[in-house]
Parts: sequence; C-alpha cells; structure tokens
Amino acid sequence: MARMLVEVIRQMGINDPRLLAAVAATPRDRFVPPRSAARAERDEPIPIGHGQPTSQPSLVAQMIDALVLTGTDTVLEIGTGYGYQTALLAHLADRVYSVERYADLAEHARENLAAMGITNVEVVVGDGTAGLPEHAPFDAVVVSAAAAAVPAPLAEQLAEGGRLVMPIAAGVADLVTLFSKRHGRLEKRRSLTPAQFVPLVGKHV
Repeated sequence: MARMLVEVIRQMGINDPRLLAAVAATPRDRFVPPRSAARAERDEPIPIGHGQPTSQPSLVAQMIDALVLTGTDTVLEIGTGYGYQTALLAHLADRVYSVERYADLAEHARENLAAMGITNVEVVVGDGTAGLPEHAPFDAVVVSAAAAAVPAPLAEQLAEGGRLVMPIAAGVADLVTLFSKRHGRLEKRRSLTPAQFVPLVGKHV
C-alpha cells in the first residue's frame, strides 16, 4: 500500500530519499478511521471527524519536502488529525510538537503513533494559532489549516533561518506557501500549490 503512495509522490518530482523512505515506512491505513482503511492507499483526503480531513499524501509530501528537514530539527505541527503527517515528520526530525484542537483526535493520534513505535512526538490539545512558546524556537513549522496570514505567535516562535509552510486563504483556493525567517522577519519564498483546507481557528486569526 505505502509503495503505491511512494510512486505517486515520486511522479510529482519529489525525490528526497529520506522522505520517500518515511512514506514507505508509514502505512496510511493505521492513521485513518478503521471504516476508511480500504481507501488509505488512494491519494485522496479522508474524513476523520469534526468536519476535518486527513490531507492526501501527495499534498502532505509537498509540504514536508519544502521544509527541507535535516534530522536535527525541532518541528511544530498545527493540526495533528490522526497523526499521519506527524509520523512522517517524526521520521525526518529530531523532535516534533503537534497541536490539535480536538481532544479525541489528539488521543487517536497518540495511540496511532505509539502503535508504530514513534516516541519523538508530543501531541498537545490547544489553540494552534498560539503555537507552543514553551518549546520554541522551532526550526520548522507546518500548518494544516488556512488563514489570510500567518498567526503572529507562529512567526515569532520560528527560529532565525527556519522554514514555515502554511496554506494562505486566497479566494477560490488556498495557496500553500513557503516562508522563511530572515533578520527576525517572516519572508515569503514561494507558493507551492493551490489546495483546499479547513479554516484555521483560534485566538490569533
């Protein structure tokens, strides 16, 4: 199953061997509701409750690839869901902190990650727009919900030289956008792809 997703991602031009290996090692059917396990090999979003989807693996891979993780990074993820993207990040980073709005989804993610033997992740229930200042600075931040702009706390908690990927609401579609931090300021680097995300909800949007 994971091999099929690896091939889809490779055909998109993503060739990072570490990312492809992470996808190969992460069976997506373990990170979706059991009733949807048969669909997990398809490159499509899957509903996980509360009106939330888990994004299609090709989109997840694009977002992670843009972070250029080195294996030594501390990463902040906003929007844990069932933990699929979290698991991929855990393969590529030293430490991952993930914030999820819904306690039941966070618990599913913790169970799924533990079942895979992933131990370098902490899943927190809270307002993702506030980040996790107690664990900052972060070398990379990835946000799986859209807003008109990057919440100020997330920009503040990004380390100098760090990368942030987030969908920016832009009318009909959201634009997944890569930012980096230079001289204490967040700078747009490039747009990755149009997509559809749920709105980012929290105090700082």
